[in-house]
Amino acid sequence: MLKKSKVYITVLLFVLCMLCGCAKRTEVKNDDSFIYSVNGERNGLVKINYDFRGKTTEEQVNNVIKELQKPAEEINYSTTIPKQIKIQQCEIRHMIVYIDLNNAYLKLPVVEQKLILASMTQSIVKIPKISAIYVTVDGEELKDDKGNPAGIINEDDFVQNNGSSLSSYEETELALYFANESGDKLVKQNVQVKYSTNTSKEKLIVEKLMHGPQDESVHPTISSTCTLLSVTVKDNICYVNFDSEFLASAHDIKPEITIYSIVNSLIEGTAVNKVQIMVNGEKNVLYMNTIDLSQPLQQDLDLIQHAEE
Repeated sequence: MLKKSKVYITVLLFVLCMLCGCAKRTEVKNDDSFIYSVNGERNGLVKINYDFRGKTTEEQVNNVIKELQKPAEEINYSTTIPKQIKIQQCEIRHMIVYIDLNNAYLKLPVVEQKLILASMTQSIVKIPKISAIYVTVDGEELKDDKGNPAGIINEDDFVQNNGSSLSSYEETELALYFANESGDKLVKQNVQVKYSTNTSKEKLIVEKLMHGPQDESVHPTISSTCTLLSVTVKDNICYVNFDSEFLASAHDIKPEITIYSIVNSLIEGTAVNKVQIMVNGEKNVLYMNTIDLSQPLQQDLDLIQHAEE
């Protein structure tokens, strides 16, 4: 009888092992629903199978956070949010999840902080109606490596990293549109830039437009006092969100030149086909009482000044 029991136990263990082998969470197929977790070596991210649950957006966000706090079930990934990191507040406003962490987050190594932030961001924005997160620590705005406010964070701020370096650099040429001397036409400038692959090309383009042209023969189109809150891409539409200072004119240029310097630069330089410009997360904006920003905009080639003009 004892011998039979041992055989049954052996068979049962074998079956369980087979089942576990077939159900590895890190074996994510093309059509599988997933989130991002920190990998086993804690030097990158890895996809894990996850079914989004919850009747409301709030429930779905809370469930994702709880999943990222759970102990890992395999050696190929690890717990994203360790026990010492507490979520002190979590609320949703205008498609953005506002998360307040305790000070234990800042005591982690910088790489660990980036991994946690990347995992939370890229997992939470997979929820419909969520485009970004905004993180504070004990109520204070999170700062980046240079001490600047991190601001609104979305998936384009990170490389979908699977064990490689968190940050590498590439060189590329951008086609940026600035204003001509009279401020009534767009002039194309080809600019060589070196940038971190942790920054999306869409965000890079908007930031370079905000920095202004290198050539003195053309003029900036965006006010130097405005702040870029976020740049996200969904369904081939690029959502660019500025603060209210964007409504101040950069120079003596026509309103459509400011708007289409952004739209034309993004559509020519990336895979997006429309651009939605927002102010403080709001779409119902009439820029300079002239340009309706309530709908995504397409490229306008008629505003471009050609060499013969």
